[in-house]
Amino acid sequence: MSQQFLLFNDEFQVVDAPVLTASNRSFKFGDGLFESMRMINNKLQFADLHADRLVSGMKALKIDGHALMDDYFIRQKTADLAKKNRWNGNARFRLSVYRQGAGVYTPEINKAGYVLEGIPLKSSVYELNTKGLIIDVFDEITKPVNKLSNFKTANSLLYVLAGLFKSQNRLDEAMILNQSGFLCESISANVFVVYEDKVYTPALTEGCVSGVMRTAIMQLMKMNTMEVIEAQINPEILKEAEEVFITNATQGIQWVMGYGRKRYFNEVSKFLNEKLNNL
Repeated sequence: MSQQFLLFNDEFQVVDAPVLTASNRSFKFGDGLFESMRMINNKLQFADLHADRLVSGMKALKIDGHALMDDYFIRQKTADLAKKNRWNGNARFRLSVYRQGAGVYTPEINKAGYVLEGIPLKSSVYELNTKGLIIDVFDEITKPVNKLSNFKTANSLLYVLAGLFKSQNRLDEAMILNQSGFLCESISANVFVVYEDKVYTPALTEGCVSGVMRTAIMQLMKMNTMEVIEAQINPEILKEAEEVFITNATQGIQWVMGYGRKRYFNEVSKFLNEKLNNL
């Protein structure tokens, strides 16, 4: 493969270039946030939703420059990077935005910096997993509910530890609980539960990330006259549900096959995945 590049504050750099220093605030304090995005056939999917969440997150963190990082910005920069790397129009991106400058906990300036990375993908559709996921509930640490809970911030230690739990227990995914012990999200996705022919998902007030694919799937369900209920969900429902699936912006929909001895169907997952690709 030819030399690959990333974008660092509007400049192309080779992917292994040391672009960040030890003083970077995202590295030192988790002072930043990120977006994971998917390009299909040269079109960045749900760019407006990604831009809305990014701008809202920058405002919440009081990082300046959010007015510039609109949907035009992320469409243009991802297209530039794909072209520079000569990808085939299908790719996954991560846009990391951080607060520049020095200072200890108190920043000296609030100017934004960014790194845009990507990897090429072969598929030009959202592919539903052929083998269902095996899950369990990670309850060693819970997620706090506050004004930052709905954003993808650079502070990801909870997800790292949940990932270790997943690996150590040979799972495909782990469910995360909020501070009150209710279902929140998975390591890398939002959660949907089908119970008594209704679809439930944790409300944003429960502390889950305000997922771009979560929003898109909820809109799809409403377009197809399917009831979706945002609620406070007891994790015990996993033992009784007919179906469980998770969603994120890069993979689309992934269906869950088992939780302990419980086994699930995937009829709703298949239906929604087809509708998603028809978009």
